[in-house]
Amino acid sequence: MTTITVSEVTETPRRPERTAPRETRLRALDGLRLVAALMVAAYHYGGRGGDVTTAWGSSPKDQFPTLHQYFSYGCLGVQVFFVISGFVICMSGWGRPLKSFFASRASRLLPAYWAAVVLVTAVFALPVVAYKTVSPSDALVNLTMLQQPLGVDRVLGVCWTLWAEVRFYALFALCVVLPGASRRRVILFCAGWTLAAAITQAAHQPLLDVVLMPEYAPFFIGGVGLYLVHRDRRDVYAWGIVGVSFLIGQHYAVRGLWNAGDPNAFAHRTSSGIVLVVALGFLAVAAIALGWLNWANWRWLTVAGALTYPFYLVHEHLGWVVIHALHIGLGLPSAETFALTVTAMLLLAWLLNRYVEKPLTPKLRSALAKAR
Repeated sequence: MTTITVSEVTETPRRPERTAPRETRLRALDGLRLVAALMVAAYHYGGRGGDVTTAWGSSPKDQFPTLHQYFSYGCLGVQVFFVISGFVICMSGWGRPLKSFFASRASRLLPAYWAAVVLVTAVFALPVVAYKTVSPSDALVNLTMLQQPLGVDRVLGVCWTLWAEVRFYALFALCVVLPGASRRRVILFCAGWTLAAAITQAAHQPLLDVVLMPEYAPFFIGGVGLYLVHRDRRDVYAWGIVGVSFLIGQHYAVRGLWNAGDPNAFAHRTSSGIVLVVALGFLAVAAIALGWLNWANWRWLTVAGALTYPFYLVHEHLGWVVIHALHIGLGLPSAETFALTVTAMLLLAWLLNRYVEKPLTPKLRSALAKAR
């Protein structure tokens, strides 16, 4: 990938940027994180076939004859997550040195991730659990978060999204954080990545696909553009980044998820439905960026944001175990099983946040920040 050099680039004087106050926590963003996670959970519990059929004892179509069609759109919660991630990473990386940025990201991701890998591996190894665990060697590789590129069996089904996140962090760190974040540099990063991703799509080069992620790039870039909007809502370039990212992003979402021609598809999503969900994700982050949801300033939203990541990690595979225990073992109806499973996973997420993330995250961040 060709790095765009901006140190000698000049621009005409412009009005001062309206800088968003860093001390203000965007609690609505925390709430949107949880909404996206619940969308993905709905997809994993009732919007797809495969392994979840074993948990229910039959296809989720039979459990949710009407809702399964709507649950199938829940997978788009991942794209919403990527938009949020673009916004948050740009915000957290602005004015921060590379070492501090790395320490922040690593300490945020790793403690809960390590705990989730160990927990899911242990539960799946129990004789009473119907699902097969990965080999001890593969489980150890999973602790590195590099199992996806290494072709190793995954412990956590959702970890493929973390591999996309890690690649985005690396690109942003090298192109923006390392030389120093500025409006001009961020705009050039977004423009350069958008163009490079389009070229990658046309070039059909696997290495470029891995590095530049053309199918996910528009969502990360759109989130970065929305952070620029948050800093200055009158920034025409920022709005242009957001608009182009949405237009390209919805194309990839439709191409990847529209399955009208597959007679064996679990559920047939419509192209308009996919575009609508993607648009709502962009609009929700835009509303937060513009301050329209500043009234949603309840403390419980901060708690919701804290639970989102551990919930996202454990909800799929451990949720299937709980579904089987409640629905097959205890004979509870589908709706009650669904609700109790989500509640149980949120409780487990709270325990992971309370006893893993809170004590370990600051220690790991401090150790990485102080290390040479």
